Amino acid sequence: MRLEQEKLCLLVMLGVRADGRKELVALTDGYRESTESWADLLRDCRRRGVRAPVLAVGDGALGFWRALREVFPETREQCCWFHKQFNVLAALPKSAHPGALAAMKEIIGAEDIDRAQLAIAAFERDYGAKYPKAVKKIVDDAEVLLEYFRYPAEHWVHLRTTNPIESTFATVWLRTRVTKGPGARAAGMAMAYKLIEAAQSRWRAVNAPQLVALVRAGVLFHKGKLLERPVDITPDPSPDTPVSEVA
Repeated sequence: MRLEQEKLCLLVMLGVRADGRKELVALTDGYRESTESWADLLRDCRRRGVRAPVLAVGDGALGFWRALREVFPETREQCCWFHKQFNVLAALPKSAHPGALAAMKEIIGAEDIDRAQLAIAAFERDYGAKYPKAVKKIVDDAEVLLEYFRYPAEHWVHLRTTNPIESTFATVWLRTRVTKGPGARAAGMAMAYKLIEAAQSRWRAVNAPQLVALVRAGVLFHKGKLLERPVDITPDPSPDTPVSEVA
């Protein structure tokens, strides 16, 4: 957010309650890449009674992930696919963008984690020789890019990007452009808070909200389905198994 001649970085956290409703958890100013800024925010949340989230979804801000591992080490991590696509395309020539984008959508929209891993392998085969830096951005982060497959299939659309925050920010950005900047820091913080608080009433609950409490309780899901017994897990196919032969 622009404040006079400077920009203010807002650190914002949204959460999902056990009943599936989204809620603004915290908002403060700080430095986006600063571990200490994020750690202060997370520690404040913990002091206010926030338990360790089951899963955290965020972009590539390294400070956030380091702070999360320090304050809530048991929380699992999901890297935002929206930001990852942007970073991968930035490492490719424009002529390669349509094909690479389609290939990444094959990964994101895969039926299950096995097919997603096969799609990553295909992306590496197609682009690895010419564009190793772009491929490395996906291959090295594959584990945190595919974390959402551990949860109910109904929740995947909510977990693989930070769109709930990004879409809310759009309202804040629009307002600051109209007002030519909010002026003082306190005014900027207050304006952002009120805009996000007002938007909160319009946020849609996650799909299948009745499953959120099960996720919170540690119930296991396999390939998007509730795992009731250990025998429910079928052996994963070999990475070399063609998609058409996957059970």
